[in-house]
Amino acid sequence: MTAVRILLLGFYYPPDISAGAFRCEALVHALARRLPSGSELEVITTQPNRFGREGRWRADDDVWSEGNVTITRVEVSGGGRGMASQARAFASYAARVRQLTRDRHFDLVIATSSRLMTAVLGRWVARRCGARLYQDIRDNFVDNLPSVLPHGTGHLLAPVFGGLERWALARADRINLVSRGFEPYFRSRYPGQRFSWHTNGIDTPFVAALESGVFQQEEASGRCDRPLQVLYAGNLGAGQGMEHILPALAQRLQGRVAFRVIGAGAGREPLRRALAERDVDNVRVLAPVSRVGLLDAYRQADVLFLHLNRLPSLESVLPSKLFEYAATGRPVWAGVSGFAARFVEQEIDNAACFSPCDVDEAVAALGRLEVSSRPRPTFVARWRRDRIIDEMADEIMALVMDEA
Repeated sequence: MTAVRILLLGFYYPPDISAGAFRCEALVHALARRLPSGSELEVITTQPNRFGREGRWRADDDVWSEGNVTITRVEVSGGGRGMASQARAFASYAARVRQLTRDRHFDLVIATSSRLMTAVLGRWVARRCGARLYQDIRDNFVDNLPSVLPHGTGHLLAPVFGGLERWALARADRINLVSRGFEPYFRSRYPGQRFSWHTNGIDTPFVAALESGVFQQEEASGRCDRPLQVLYAGNLGAGQGMEHILPALAQRLQGRVAFRVIGAGAGREPLRRALAERDVDNVRVLAPVSRVGLLDAYRQADVLFLHLNRLPSLESVLPSKLFEYAATGRPVWAGVSGFAARFVEQEIDNAACFSPCDVDEAVAALGRLEVSSRPRPTFVARWRRDRIIDEMADEIMALVMDEA
């Protein structure tokens, strides 16, 4: 088989802890197993920056190699939680990618992108080096802008980013969308494109934990008379809108439920302020933890909580957290609507949905849950990430080997 050179661009990569980072890592391993002899896979990502620059998130080396894979970690400026800081971080990442790929040849460029700009960068690099282009789109950025940016700024910027989106996607050789909910938007704008639907799925450590019985260990101790232990673990941002639901909900369930929130993001401080204003004392807001710590947090929880803000653009998303939650066997209490609500109702048993930001509906939904751990082996078998990413890697290799 002919040797090939592949470039993968992903802003986040472990030890960063995010769905995008874990997805990128899984794809790298799957592609590495499929590369013909003499081939090269180069990954250009960032040094860990999502939750600040504490030593535990820093990579030891900027560049390291393993077999036919090279991972180059770029140090970026910014990287904080505000949009301006994130823009500075991406600008420094893009500048280094341009330097590192100058006068280089690749057969295929893969870009995995949530906020669109990595997709734009992938298109630019692919065009410059004459490579095929595979776009992995993890969010509907342009459609989200009017809801996320205040004071009409999103409406003003949407046409600009819409133009960038057309430039990045119209000439791609293949586009993967992580949510079927994105289909109406992208089909209508790119009717001649070839789309795939490889979603996030359940990460390998969670599948292994399920198979080894980790999530069942707390069951034997019983709940006794303690408050119901409810856990939310994930990003805290405008998309989650936790400050709009949790303070009032926790106050309503005082004495009955103890909430534990593990995460970081731009919404963390608004949540803490809203809790303090209501003098809520049954919610603990904690910093992000490692995957090992997260598994233990899931084991200790009685119910897993999820919430998306009440924004039209979020009607089409499918939160990656749903896959992780369902793998634990714990009851899922989800404030979601649109495509995510339909997915929960059709795919996850012992789960209850309520309208985002609606406290009365949330309390009613909690009452519909059976507070016990019930394994979901059929769900796990269907949505495990290694199977999904293997199919995605096969598709990518067929594209670069001229078989697709």
